[in-house]
Amino acid sequence: MVPHNMGSNTCEKAKVASEEAADLLQTAYATVAKGATEYNLKLIDFGRTNTRAAFDYANELLGVKSPSEFIELSTAHIRKQFDAASAQNKELYTLAKQVAGEAAAPIKASMSKAFNRVP
Repeated sequence: MVPHNMGSNTCEKAKVASEEAADLLQTAYATVAKGATEYNLKLIDFGRTNTRAAFDYANELLGVKSPSEFIELSTAHIRKQFDAASAQNKELYTLAKQVAGEAAAPIKASMSKAFNRVP
């Protein structure tokens, strides 16, 4: 049989641990939500940039006078869009990696703290 005060102590520890876990999840959720908002805003910004580039390209096509000019303009546009897409993807990857790291940091710290407490 477990002494009364020992069971109470265990319950208190469990209560504190569950409160810490809830706080940890709340912090992680807030970090991920903030990161998701930043990511979505970045996607919207990239969409605007790409739409402007498409309209600029269409406008430039209206002034094309020869097939060779069309090919030159199209090749330049494709190269420019490929470079832009590569840079955008790299930026999105970096942002996603940063958000994942920020969300995981408190969890790692808490796990480390918990393991250090174990006798």
